[in-house]
Order: sequence, then structure tokens, then C-alpha cells
Amino acid sequence: METLTGRLLVAVPRDVSEPEMSDLFDRSVVLLLNHDTDGAHGIVLNRPLPAAVDAVLPGWEDHVVPPGTLFQGGPVALDSALGLVSIPGTDESVGLKRLFRGVGLVDLDAPPVVVMPEVSALRIFAGYAGWEGGQLEGELRSGMWFVVDAEAGDAFTDDPDTLWAQVLRRQRNEMSFALTHPSDPNLN
Repeated sequence: METLTGRLLVAVPRDVSEPEMSDLFDRSVVLLLNHDTDGAHGIVLNRPLPAAVDAVLPGWEDHVVPPGTLFQGGPVALDSALGLVSIPGTDESVGLKRLFRGVGLVDLDAPPVVVMPEVSALRIFAGYAGWEGGQLEGELRSGMWFVVDAEAGDAFTDDPDTLWAQVLRRQRNEMSFALTHPSDPNLN
């Protein structure tokens, strides 16, 4: 099995006649943080919430990149928070865990003044997306997701509402045609 860690899952548009998928995943972009035979987990990158970071994690709001709100990372463990960071260089520091390339997680229990000097971007997510072993592979076989390479700025875009379209637009194959699929085909 090829690992998809560090790649993006881009939701394939659905017709209204297809079974409902959670609105959270409709036209979503998921960054896979880990993928192996035991399953996968990632975070939805394009679901900002109308909630201030300081309401949940006091002291962190001044450090997050625009739009400066919490994001819903997925439907699992909504009472937990993940801090996704961009880490320049190759070293790991106290309170930071590098996952792949320049992307890592920050220990949100650490004081921001300790970890933020080592970080170039921070976004905080409530919850995450998770799949049991074989579940994601089944969704891929059934055509629910496109798998594409992530670009450096995807996880920290200042315009998350257009990320789905941005990612599809840069594909040089049939995936880019998904942009022409209306959100409600009945209105076409």
C-alpha cells in the first residue's frame, strides 16, 4: 500500500441523487497527517468556524494566520484541538513535532512564547477526520476523493473558502473539470 501521508484528499462533487455525505466533507480539502495499514487521519483545511481562538485556547489567537479563527478539522473529537504549524528548517524544537516536509504539530499545552519563535505559520483545528484501516481505500475506490499533491501554502491559505477550487484549478487533468459541476445540479 502506498502511503498518502502529506497528500491532499479533494472531495469529488456529488449529484443530489447520490447518498449524502456529511456537509463537512462536501467540497472539502483534507490534508492527510498519517496514513498506514491501521487507517488514516487528517484535517479539513477549508472549514473556518465563527469562533475566536482565544475563546478555546487563551494566548494563541495572536499567533494564528488569517483569517484568525478556529477551523473544524473533522467530525472526530471536536472537543480536542490540533495546532498545525509550518516549521522552517530541519530541526525539531521543544513543543513541536515535524510530520513531513515543513509541516508539523505544536503542543498547545506549551506556552506560545516558547514555541512560536520556531514557527512560520499556525492554524488551530477543532477535531480531525479519521478512517479505520481499509476505510479510506474503499472511499477512494468508490470515487469519493481525488488524491493530489499538497503545496506549501495550502494548509495556511488566507482564503480557505476558495481552497477547493484553487486545488482543482491547478490540476492538469480531468480533475479540473470538477470545477464546472454546480453545487446543486437542479439549478443548472
